Amino acid sequence: MTNEWVFSIGTTRFDEDYTPSSNSRGTTNFANLARGEDRQQNLRNAVTMMNTRVNQLLHWDNPRGDRYELELDIVSVDLHRASTGDEAAFPVIEVLDVDVVETATGARTEGIVGNNFSSYIRDYDFSVRLPGYQATGVPSDFGDLHGQVFQRFLESDEYRERFSQPPVICISVSTSRTYTRLTNHHPILGAEYAADALSLTDQYFGKMGLTVRYFMPPGSVAPLAFYHHGDLLNDYSFIALAGTVATMETFQKIYRPEIYNANTAAAQVYRPSLGYENYSLPQVTYDRVERTQLATTQGKFTEMSLMKPYGDVLEQWATKQSA
Repeated sequence: MTNEWVFSIGTTRFDEDYTPSSNSRGTTNFANLARGEDRQQNLRNAVTMMNTRVNQLLHWDNPRGDRYELELDIVSVDLHRASTGDEAAFPVIEVLDVDVVETATGARTEGIVGNNFSSYIRDYDFSVRLPGYQATGVPSDFGDLHGQVFQRFLESDEYRERFSQPPVICISVSTSRTYTRLTNHHPILGAEYAADALSLTDQYFGKMGLTVRYFMPPGSVAPLAFYHHGDLLNDYSFIALAGTVATMETFQKIYRPEIYNANTAAAQVYRPSLGYENYSLPQVTYDRVERTQLATTQGKFTEMSLMKPYGDVLEQWATKQSA
């Protein structure tokens, strides 16, 4: 029992009154928006962008474009050492849970959990471990522990009791890869793209048990990467998928406007770049430099607080559970 670990889940509503908790990762998109003098206006503008977008996607029987609004909860996952009775918890993962609500009736459609993905162990892997591999190349076991911990979470009673479907993580496509548009087209996800090769991020998410597909939704200017279990196009409703697209496209317009708020749409063959100059800034303040610095700070925190004292026993537990 000395190597046993358990998860716990907490939620915080994300809206214009959101205030990050003391345990929330500072590098998350939503925490970054909720700081500074413009915090409430930032949050209000971001929520408005999401609601506008979900109504654009769900346009049928929606003549005024206001039939739906999103309700977002930040899902914070903590990891505990069960055998020691230690009350201390390490915050390992944060994701978003999105529901879609009809404004007139209050009818609620369960959306998709996942969306944004933040992880202290990922910060450690990419900000502490990865720089040391520049000379020798990335080792084959890079991301193994993180992937095992994530999969243990999906298999846990805590996850299964709370969420009825596997997660979908939606993030930016890689600037190191070229994407080619395919003929496949989905009513909500839009035109599918194929990458010339898997990026390091794609491989990292693969070790979490997630497959990637790339789609540029209707009205979008660049494809998004969707990491998922099962059948992305048929396991989730149109309404649920629209909630994910509206949420994550909004965050990407704020975080990477050079790509997702560009003034021209991606061509049939597309190479994303943060060097593009033909783009518009949304009315939201976002500190991208701070986000990068915090990733390093939090990676070092993970190294000292989790990996050095508990890394071996955590790996033993995660590996045993996956056997």
